[in-house]
Amino acid sequence: MDKLSLKEVAQVTGAEKNSDAEIFFEGVTTDSRKLNNGVLFVALKGENFNGEDFAETSLKKGAAAVLVSKNFNKKIDGVVLKVDDTLKAYREIAGAWRDRFDIPIVAVTGSNGKTTTKDLAAAALNSLGHVLKTSGNFNNEVGVPMTLLELNEKHKAAVVEIGMRGLGQIESLAEVVKPTIGIVTNVSETHIELLGSIENIAKAKGELVEAIKSGGAIILNADNRHTAEMKNLVRDGVKILTYSLEDGADFVAKNILIGSVSTEFTLSFRGREYDFEIPMLGRHNVSNALAAIAAGYAVGLTVPEVQRGFSTLTTTKMRFEVIRRDGLTIINDAYNASPASMRVAIKTASEVYDGRLIAVLGDMLELGDISEQIHREIGEELVENKFDVLITLGELGKFIAVGARDAGLENVYTFDTHEAAAKKILELVRDGDTILFKASHVMHMEKIIELI
Repeated sequence: MDKLSLKEVAQVTGAEKNSDAEIFFEGVTTDSRKLNNGVLFVALKGENFNGEDFAETSLKKGAAAVLVSKNFNKKIDGVVLKVDDTLKAYREIAGAWRDRFDIPIVAVTGSNGKTTTKDLAAAALNSLGHVLKTSGNFNNEVGVPMTLLELNEKHKAAVVEIGMRGLGQIESLAEVVKPTIGIVTNVSETHIELLGSIENIAKAKGELVEAIKSGGAIILNADNRHTAEMKNLVRDGVKILTYSLEDGADFVAKNILIGSVSTEFTLSFRGREYDFEIPMLGRHNVSNALAAIAAGYAVGLTVPEVQRGFSTLTTTKMRFEVIRRDGLTIINDAYNASPASMRVAIKTASEVYDGRLIAVLGDMLELGDISEQIHREIGEELVENKFDVLITLGELGKFIAVGARDAGLENVYTFDTHEAAAKKILELVRDGDTILFKASHVMHMEKIIELI
């Protein structure tokens, strides 16, 4: 596979360059700390950083060239490219690199379940050979290009997670990814503060559906009204595949059995049934698995090949990760939280585990005007699902506490620091307890787990 050249980068980005040397880059990076000799350093700007501060240092450390904005006026020795917008240029470079690969590329979006579905889809496609997938949940305007730039000749497929923080963002990223297959997991209240209504959230997620071109496939969750309706957005020549935990879809899960460390289910597909087991808990993860199985089918794999692929599954940490220690069952679902995923985590823990149930919950962000009410409802959910103790962290978490108390839960404690919450947990816990940790990522609930 040929490397990106200085000439090609200048062409795709419209950059002004101070050299016509024949340079071929060993890679592209935005992090001066991870810089190898011969790479192109792209200087991105954020609210709290400016990559241009490291342009000169990057050249001294071995970068073959740096890409900066036209506002950069410092005189530095080395090859410099200048563009109007370095982030846009980064996307354009990634798009040019992606165009070199004629392989299936699956894009995954949705309000909940994106990262787990991405992990499952990558495992499902494993029978094709090496599959590139998004690391962690690097699913934004920086993470998506970063993933695409990792493509190399060994990869036979890629699974790319695409997040969203506003209308037009998925459309913009899909133009770079150019997916051959799209998956929309669901639409829920996540990001309602940013988009104002569930309808706008659905519109934003639907941008992925509209991005799939003729000859491709779109995979939709038939159990979610908003995703089911997205079939109306599909272009001519695009195959529609649906999945459901109920019925009336192409891929249907039956006989779901949730164990303490895995979930079993029967896949019903085209009049035949296949037994599956995944090392994850909950009906929601069966739904995610169905989307992944559909992706495998869309690239031409048989169901048995997908089953074998699932045996290679590696999952992202802090996604309903079960840890057993000192007589306790700790459920680390602390990576992020939305109302829908919070309810699912509570219900799954209640269904699977005996003994006392302790919830350690914190703020869910970006819910706008409905925030207080939603947090109160989560408190009520705990009572409905027979939780015994609630410990909350943060200002919004206090509304979870109010909801739980109003619904009749007596053992409710609120804290403002990880240390105080951890101290109370250590005072309360006893052998056989199950403790669920969940909140938005910025709450860093995993710190409490480390403390206990």
